[in-house]
Amino acid sequence: MIAFIKGVIFSISPDYITIDTQGVGYKVYFNHPEKVHLKETVFLYTYHMIREDDQSLYGFLESKELELFEKLISVKGLGCKTANSMLTYSTYDRLVLAIEQADVAALKQMPGIGAKTASQIVLDLKGKLVSVANREVVVNDKLKDALEGLKALGYKNAELQGILKELNAQTLLDTESYMRLALQLLARKGK
Repeated sequence: MIAFIKGVIFSISPDYITIDTQGVGYKVYFNHPEKVHLKETVFLYTYHMIREDDQSLYGFLESKELELFEKLISVKGLGCKTANSMLTYSTYDRLVLAIEQADVAALKQMPGIGAKTASQIVLDLKGKLVSVANREVVVNDKLKDALEGLKALGYKNAELQGILKELNAQTLLDTESYMRLALQLLARKGK
């Protein structure tokens, strides 16, 4: 099994990159081609999928993404391509949060995920994923009130968790100012 690969990027496609490692080109399915550049040296953690009729490499910049990918493909009915698409569509933290909060609606928005698969993901993985980044954030009372107000306006927990660190960095705001800032951040992320 190939655990990682380090080499120079030879070509970039929407779904995969080709990495030259000492004259051998490896085709690696990669979920964020916009984060790398031609002729740049790259280090990727990899998942080597071997089947009777196919071998594929899936690459990740961070080990936590690889771990989440491996957990996703352990879910009944979820394959490598769909799991990779999920990590392309969503950030690591948002995806973990959606699973931990059993947000089936957020999971169903991802490519290739229907209601049955979304429910299966929650059933199999809830409680098995830990997002340290989101648990470290301490929220003050005014920010809590603002978050409750945003939920009342129809915003989902997963959306709000994506901006929580930026909101929490502002300490001297009142509830209304937190809400205004949150709406600006959400609008910017929606573009």
